[in-house]
Amino acid sequence: MSTGKVLALLELLQAQPGLTGPELARRLEVDGRTVRRYATTLVDLGVPVQADRGRYGGYRLMPGYKLPPLMLTDDEAVSVVFGLLTAARQGMPAPAALAKVERVLPARLRERVRAVRETLGFTSLEKTAVMPPAGHLLTLGEATRAHRRVRVTYRSWKAEDTEREFDPYGVVVHNGRWYTAGHDHRSGELRTLRIDRIQSITGLDAHFEPPEDFDPVEHILRGLAATPFQHEVEVVFRAELAEVARRVPPAVGTLAVHPGGVLLTCRAERLDGMARMLAGLGWDFTIERPDALREEVTALARRLERNVSRG
Repeated sequence: MSTGKVLALLELLQAQPGLTGPELARRLEVDGRTVRRYATTLVDLGVPVQADRGRYGGYRLMPGYKLPPLMLTDDEAVSVVFGLLTAARQGMPAPAALAKVERVLPARLRERVRAVRETLGFTSLEKTAVMPPAGHLLTLGEATRAHRRVRVTYRSWKAEDTEREFDPYGVVVHNGRWYTAGHDHRSGELRTLRIDRIQSITGLDAHFEPPEDFDPVEHILRGLAATPFQHEVEVVFRAELAEVARRVPPAVGTLAVHPGGVLLTCRAERLDGMARMLAGLGWDFTIERPDALREEVTALARRLERNVSRG
């Protein structure tokens, strides 16, 4: 039995009591016998469905019955909403389902979940995002929407904990990780924090005004592209700038028009990965630096040639 169809029947009975069996069958795209089976399932679950017989009869919920709030934990609610938002980005009809879920959440949790949805940005869906603690996300979502400062205990990559006050301008999911961008009062600068490194977070009463036209997604992408990885890389693609920009995201590096085509400037921790990326893009290219990248590309070409020879 389709659980989705049973829930759809419940939604119809709540919205339009008195629909007849044939009308419900048409809307659910099933036969009348299946409608009766779905109604019996709802009764077995404790939902008082009445079936009025006769020419003008129909299905309805018992007068005075209201669907109880959907009792999800904070973690479950955030996971459901994030899953539906991800599905929507993949072209699935998720907005209606999201509205239904929000409608039956307890009022307080509904507003906190809505704040996360309204302040969340995505870059790509290349990797499955590992969910940070729901309490962190709910607090950040509320603070971002209301322009309220938070106090966080943040663990650096050196495993050192510091306490700081932070004005969150947005929350972004990128490449399997969650980030927040905003003003860090400890350093007095605009900073990006990884949410999984936040050890504790508390909302404060202090109010802030975010910069006009600030784009958290763009800021985080550009910041990650400037991360000081080991190798400085310059590669010239023989292609058009617009074409390269469509396939090389800002998080990889910066692009500029060059006499030979398009210059990519970036940093990389592993040159073998950079070699695979260059090969996968499919354009002719020239490596300006470093020499070690030329060696990695040559080694990759030899491996590919050996694989073809074995065939």
